[in-house]
Amino acid sequence: MTNNKQILEGSHAVAETIKAIAPAVVSAYPITPQTHIVEDLAQMKAAGEANFEFVRAESEFAAASIVAGAAATGVRVYTSTSSQGLLLMTEVIFNIAGMRLPVVMTCANRGVSAPITIWNDHQDVMTIRDAGWILLFAENHQEAVEQHLLAYKIAEKMKLPVMVNIDGFVLTHTYESVVVPTREQVLKYLPDYIPEQGTYLDPANPITLGAFATPAHYFEIREGLHNDLLACKKILNDEYTKLKKAIPEIIKKPEADAIANNGLLEYYGTRNPQTILIALGSLVGTIKDVVDEINGKNNKLGPSENSIGVLKIKAFRPFPADEVVQIIANAKYVAVVEKAVSLGASDGPLAAEIKATANGKIKTDIKGFVVGLGGRDITREMIKKIIKDVGSKDNKMKFVGR
Repeated sequence: MTNNKQILEGSHAVAETIKAIAPAVVSAYPITPQTHIVEDLAQMKAAGEANFEFVRAESEFAAASIVAGAAATGVRVYTSTSSQGLLLMTEVIFNIAGMRLPVVMTCANRGVSAPITIWNDHQDVMTIRDAGWILLFAENHQEAVEQHLLAYKIAEKMKLPVMVNIDGFVLTHTYESVVVPTREQVLKYLPDYIPEQGTYLDPANPITLGAFATPAHYFEIREGLHNDLLACKKILNDEYTKLKKAIPEIIKKPEADAIANNGLLEYYGTRNPQTILIALGSLVGTIKDVVDEINGKNNKLGPSENSIGVLKIKAFRPFPADEVVQIIANAKYVAVVEKAVSLGASDGPLAAEIKATANGKIKTDIKGFVVGLGGRDITREMIKKIIKDVGSKDNKMKFVGR
């Protein structure tokens, strides 16, 4: 690999990045639309291009268990999944976080059954959002590459698992220009993993992982996990800065109108917008197109009247609450646009976070919109409809399908 841009499928860009990171153990079970990542890694192993141990699992539950066991021995690991596969892993997902294992996973996001769908939305990852994992969301191929490097650095530094979410088909099966780092470049930022003594299973120095905890201890253990996740907000930003210095070639340069951009979020648009749209993942690209159309390309400073901006959340866990409030505080309206629904609740998962974050701190009107479930196309016209509707008096969550 070279520093030159290549046109790669998203799945192949992820697989090449994992090869350069050089985990010791890779295990996964194929499920659409994650399959191309695993196929590429298996081919790399078969061709002698990679030295990791590739373990074929009989299910996603087994794959998660295999990488959990491998991580417990103190080696770098990787797995990937989608949708029903992630849900089948649920028990192990919680165990991995509770045992503080630095597992890195790619989730090629896909809707969940029933009815059966193979297309993209975020209902899969939102189902396990409180399992104790750091959850990152990529807008495009280049961001997916950089987030996997960040994932390993933070996982191994904080002893916390990290999931990088990339939209199924929208990113996994499409081709974009992307720079994938070489092994030599990766080593500038992410050295070979050497676990700390006492954090992994070693017959010469026995420890217990996932021990039985009585009420006298369980409470504090979970509180500690929560506090360490919150502490990762600063570390994510610090590591993002370090990654930009170590391998500047792979960091996607901010858009011309990106006023705020770090490891947690990116704001794109005018400095004093009337309306801000908040979203995760590849959806942000469509919203940026609408922002450019309404504001005029490269028009950072105004006009503020009727202008809009988009706030991209890169890290859903830990949630950047203070940073979000700071950006949306002066907007008149906020539309939270998300590809997930919290069935039976008054808001979607992201909208609920934003409203809880803003409650009592700012007076901005915040409204939730659900789009794209089961892979439904999200058009510019739909985004314009949301911008128009966000100023209405009706504050109920709305499903926008056309």
